[in-house]
Amino acid sequence: MGGERDKDQERRRKLDELFGDVLPETTSDERDPADRADRRSDDWYYENRPPHHDA
Repeated sequence: MGGERDKDQERRRKLDELFGDVLPETTSDERDPADRADRRSDDWYYENRPPHHDA
């Protein structure tokens, strides 16, 4: 029980150390689609554009 949890936490810590906090806890098909219903269709592009494209 505790051993598995410790292994999972250690694995997560190592992944975060290597990649930062970029791995989501859930996948998009596990999330509620209503959470995204109020967003504009191009919001994703604005949120994910490279810094050199700020105008």
